[in-house]
Amino acid sequence: MAAQQLFRALVSAQWVTEALRTPRAAQPLQLLDASWYLPKLGRDARREFEERHIPGAAFFDIDQCSDRTSPYDHMLPSAAHFADYAGRLGVGATTHVVIYDGSDQGLYSAPRVWWMFRAFGHRTVSLLDGGLRHWLSQNLPVSSGKSQPEPKEFHAQLDPTFIKTYDDMQENLEARHFQVVDARAAGRFRGTDPEPRDGIEPGHMPGAVNIPFTEFLTKEGLEKNPEEIRRLFQEKKVDLSQPLVATCGSGVTACHVALGAFLCGKPDVPVYDGSWVEWYMRAQPEHIISEGRGKTH
Repeated sequence: MAAQQLFRALVSAQWVTEALRTPRAAQPLQLLDASWYLPKLGRDARREFEERHIPGAAFFDIDQCSDRTSPYDHMLPSAAHFADYAGRLGVGATTHVVIYDGSDQGLYSAPRVWWMFRAFGHRTVSLLDGGLRHWLSQNLPVSSGKSQPEPKEFHAQLDPTFIKTYDDMQENLEARHFQVVDARAAGRFRGTDPEPRDGIEPGHMPGAVNIPFTEFLTKEGLEKNPEEIRRLFQEKKVDLSQPLVATCGSGVTACHVALGAFLCGKPDVPVYDGSWVEWYMRAQPEHIISEGRGKTH
């Protein structure tokens, strides 16, 4: 079981190039472009995909593959919804899924989809180290146009240990069963820089520790090595031998914390799916820690 859990989280651009050149029938490869951007950036991820993507990739829309009835952004969909969505993108039971995105950072939203596949029971999933940014820097080929993957039958079952709810986080304020690491930028965490969503003030949960997701990446956009990541956690006094939960603005960059811990041999880090948006909307004002105006009602 442990070996299966620790399926390689990262594959290199060279590995993907070789895998595309020599397909394996026993473990077919499906590339997914999981690009997603905050609305204020004004980027159209699907249009950018149709203009330029890695050959054979399909587009995974984080907003479409979510619970559309929730008042919070891109919360996890039902297992049936996820199974149907992944299957239509060409993912079957034996598929090795490799996920990337087109962000300037290297990887930004792709770890969210890596985490989603694992939460729904599919362990043969990896991230393309450095994302499309690194792929392009290596002058590797790209395609354009819409993707038309051959649909596959996919089964999903949610493992509840991958998720923390608002109630779990609320209870932890007293119980302190787990450490909380927030992946947002430092200014948003402290409450001095604005949140990107209207009506949400910046700040953080009591007791949370801040490790901005960019700190897990090198300046070239590749993932730091496990020794560097371990040191990063140690510097923030996060004990990887103890329970840990990841959070952020809306559950996307939190998955960088889960990925970093996974690379250090800790595969069991859940994500608070509602993250700061839900916490801010539901928590009492005294549970909003901020150097800014906090929550006044």
